[in-house]
Amino acid sequence: MSEKFSTEVASVATGTDKTAINLFHSAATPTNRGQIKEVFVGGVGTPGDNSATFYLGRTTAVGTEGSGLVPNNIDPAGPAGDFDSGLGVFSGEPTYTAAKQLLRFGLNHRGTWRWVADQGYELRMTATQNNGAGLKSTSSSSTQAYSSCILFEE
Repeated sequence: MSEKFSTEVASVATGTDKTAINLFHSAATPTNRGQIKEVFVGGVGTPGDNSATFYLGRTTAVGTEGSGLVPNNIDPAGPAGDFDSGLGVFSGEPTYTAAKQLLRFGLNHRGTWRWVADQGYELRMTATQNNGAGLKSTSSSSTQAYSSCILFEE
C-alpha cells in the first residue's frame, strides 16, 4: 500500500522565478516514484488586486533552500517517506527541466486555487536522487505572499 504525504509553506513572497516548494527524492538510491495528487495555492496577508503566474515543473537539482521540511505522513502511524522538501526563499533556485511543465496557472491574490488529479493523471516524479517537482511563480504584477501545499503519494 502506498503512503500519502503533505508538504506546505505558510507564507512566501513571490516575484518572477521564485520557488515556493521543491519536492525531491532525498534517498541515494530511490526505489519508488512519487506522484502528486493535489496542489493548493492561496494569497495571505492583506489582499490586493495583484496577480501571479505559477508553474509546477520537473526538477533535476535541489537548489539552496531557505528552509527544509520533512513531508508529513497523512497516517500518523505510517513510516517516514523518501522525499524531502525545500521551502521559502531560495538563494539558489532548483534546476527545472526545460519545456517540461506539468501545470501552469494564473492566480489573483484575492483567490485560492486548487488542482486535483483525475485517477491515472497524477503527476509522476522520477526515482532519481535530488529529482522531483517544484512549484514557483514565473511572473508577478508585484511582490505578494502566498501559501501553498502539495499532497503526494509514494
